[in-house]
Amino acid sequence: MPIRRKATEAGIFDPAEMALLGRVFEQLKLENQSPDERDAIASRIIGNYMAGVVDEDELVSLSRRPLGR
Repeated sequence: MPIRRKATEAGIFDPAEMALLGRVFEQLKLENQSPDERDAIASRIIGNYMAGVVDEDELVSLSRRPLGR
């Protein structure tokens, strides 16, 4: 799963954080996305989380858009 690989690359997360990141990723991924598109979603989720967004609904909403917007 791209979110687990990206999370491992970004740093160490506890099991509750991994569960949150995984739930958000499951909400945002689409069936027909390429591996690169899924990696981009995973990166956005982790970037937003590491920037301090810890509310699941807010993380989903913000991670729909590219970082920095």
